Amino acid sequence: MCVGISAKVVGVKDGMAVVDASGAKREVSAELIENLEPGDYVMVHAGTAIARITQDDETESDDILEML
Repeated sequence: MCVGISAKVVGVKDGMAVVDASGAKREVSAELIENLEPGDYVMVHAGTAIARITQDDETESDDILEML
């Protein structure tokens, strides 16, 4: 089983994105997602933004992780 973490993009530069995942900021690869911009929400797995998601998806993901 693989686990992805939802995060908000706070910056993008040279194929990399700085994301905020529940207050923890880290740099991840943004190569798989076209036209990624600050304010977008993404699913992050293994140091890579793998999918753009909605804010509702991000909220639901955070709620589920808190329950676990």
